[in-house]
Amino acid sequence: MTLHAKPSASPLSTHDTTRIDDTRIRAVRPLITPALLEEWLPAPGAAQALVEHSRAAISRVLHGADDRLVVVVGPCSIHDHAQAMQYARALKALADRHADDLLVVMRVYFEKPRTTVGWKGYINDPHLDGSFAINEGLEMARQLLLDVLALGLPVGTEFLDLLSPQFISDLVSWGAIGARTTESQSHRQLASGLSCPVGFKNGTDGGVKVASDAIQAAQAPHAFIGMTKMGQAAIFETRGNDDCHVILRGGKLPNYGATEVEAACALLRAAGLREQVMVDVSHANSSKQHQRQVVVAQDVAGQVAAGDARIVGLMIESHLEEGRQDIVPGQPLRPGVSVTDACISLAQTAPVLGALAAAVRARRAHVA
Repeated sequence: MTLHAKPSASPLSTHDTTRIDDTRIRAVRPLITPALLEEWLPAPGAAQALVEHSRAAISRVLHGADDRLVVVVGPCSIHDHAQAMQYARALKALADRHADDLLVVMRVYFEKPRTTVGWKGYINDPHLDGSFAINEGLEMARQLLLDVLALGLPVGTEFLDLLSPQFISDLVSWGAIGARTTESQSHRQLASGLSCPVGFKNGTDGGVKVASDAIQAAQAPHAFIGMTKMGQAAIFETRGNDDCHVILRGGKLPNYGATEVEAACALLRAAGLREQVMVDVSHANSSKQHQRQVVVAQDVAGQVAAGDARIVGLMIESHLEEGRQDIVPGQPLRPGVSVTDACISLAQTAPVLGALAAAVRARRAHVA
């Protein structure tokens, strides 16, 4: 018999590699496992049913079997549980009001990609003080998702870290891959194995081809190294995800207009993909002016009302109050105001959702 473990010529010992290994690692701390977190905070049957139902509903929209608009709306980032729940309760009422025309998904973003450095989100630094209590952040994030689902409201999030999905993805109905990571092979592979529909944003320069390429990659099966629910390294083999789509978020110039939607759909058509886009009315499409989200949404609603069935959804950055604020040590934060990108207020959001619902009804009239 051939042994993989061969006897050593020298006595067994721990080799000192400190001169060449982990020379820039300051500390290594233990991480809870996804399995343990799920044991602490299991998904009730009602939450599982909601996730399953809402994923299927979004998939039907993407495959042309449901003519509603998917609207992913909520704070740029989550930083306070109570304020997030206050927003969720108000959004649930709006979602119910427009349920025949809009499939509303609450934006619950825990991870924030930074152009350079800055607060990286609720999971990475839940106390907003540089303590990086990641184990607490994972638990707080999962608890918030469960609480929002308990209201009957599906949730969407961005998948940025490659390990954190194992802790929360069972509760997510729709996922996004951001503009900075759409071109990442690792994130395309991740998307190919996620159980929910996934939107890929166009690149930060406005290029849509990277998102089109990402969809093609995510539709294919892949094999890659990951972490199991038990916290073990393993090789994952995916089946591919046919519920992926492009998100137009602008670049050097906005790309929400009819001409840009047509150009994006032409590129998708040439690639043999479904001609459909979701429009992010924030970021470069609003020229980083949060109040312009309302104007952009009106333009997109006009395209929908005119009969364009290729627009399948919108993303809106909205919070209890409008604007944004910086995190300043020792200084209290204003309640309901974003600590990352500026948002429109809930009061400003309500009429936007009403206009989008009316646009869907007008589009139906065109088809009829």
